[in-house]
Amino acid sequence: MRCLFSIPALFALALLTACANKAQLMNPASSGKSTPSGYPTVEHPVGGCAAGKNPFDCDRRAILAMSGGYEVQFKFDETVVLMPGYTRKEPKRSMGFEYVVLVEDAGRRISLQHILVMGNTVTKHWRQDWVYESPKRWVYTGNQHFEQQERDPAEIPGTWTQLVYEVNDGPRYSGSGKWNHRYGVSTWTSDRNWRPLPRREYTKRSDYQLINTENRQTITPQGWAHEQDNTKVIRTKDGKDTLLVREFGFNDYRRIEGYDFEPALAYWKATSEFWASVRARWDKIFTTHGSVTLSIIPADETFNMAVLELADAYRKNPQLDLYQAKLDDIFSKYVNVRASASVNGSWAHLRHADVFHPTPANQPQL
Repeated sequence: MRCLFSIPALFALALLTACANKAQLMNPASSGKSTPSGYPTVEHPVGGCAAGKNPFDCDRRAILAMSGGYEVQFKFDETVVLMPGYTRKEPKRSMGFEYVVLVEDAGRRISLQHILVMGNTVTKHWRQDWVYESPKRWVYTGNQHFEQQERDPAEIPGTWTQLVYEVNDGPRYSGSGKWNHRYGVSTWTSDRNWRPLPRREYTKRSDYQLINTENRQTITPQGWAHEQDNTKVIRTKDGKDTLLVREFGFNDYRRIEGYDFEPALAYWKATSEFWASVRARWDKIFTTHGSVTLSIIPADETFNMAVLELADAYRKNPQLDLYQAKLDDIFSKYVNVRASASVNGSWAHLRHADVFHPTPANQPQL
């Protein structure tokens, strides 16, 4: 009988570093194409968009194609040096197994939740929501501040806005763009947008404050790929930006068979109502206040851990009303709806939680 382990939140976050554990690769299926992990690739025809088809329907099909079970390779390479005296850092490599769950399909809005799987142990990862012709989106303005902004009406038709969320379902970054189905291949390219430092960086580096990025996601016969054109930016206290270095990110989602993703589905079945309440809480914050500032420095994982611990408690005792007061306390501690937007590059006004738990820098992360 399978046991879905109950694990402390700190271990759940540390799990993100252990996805390359070779013990996961025992007895892989022996047929089909494979990469060094030993799990065979499952190929599907690439749809594109046939003549006469509604582009909206083709867009939706491409987004929905990202669901399923994958072996993921995360690769990041600094490329063009833009600041005198700077030396490129070593490339970053990590891998993991993820199941992408379809949370919602409301036609013009699709939500996909990524769940990391390591044997019978799982942890909730990032989430991507897709909204068709959205008139507004929240954006990152620096210094842990996110604000909702109206989009130019002339740029809205035919676009999908991708909203990317943290482990705790808080905002991370967003971008808008159109799907392109030429030559039978479906690719979405975002406009350029701002994002905070990724987890692979903020536990090690303090020499830059934010990233300007363009994202591209492509549906492939083997699964899908996420390419990132990143520029790392130094932002001073007076709001001046200096470009440091460019980076190319390549996250390859390879659809596989032979790996047991059932624990991810079991976890989501057991906790989906809890996470729906967390999402509703974030939606209410942006609807009511229009902006939010996180009251912790990026490397502080205590906010993530606090919410993950409640999700674990809910899995053991699924009575949603029992956890709302605790969520109130957590959000009042870490989410500031009164702070104004700032271009200040300093973290001086942000608090360290009493217990500081930085996650290791080599964990899989966008």
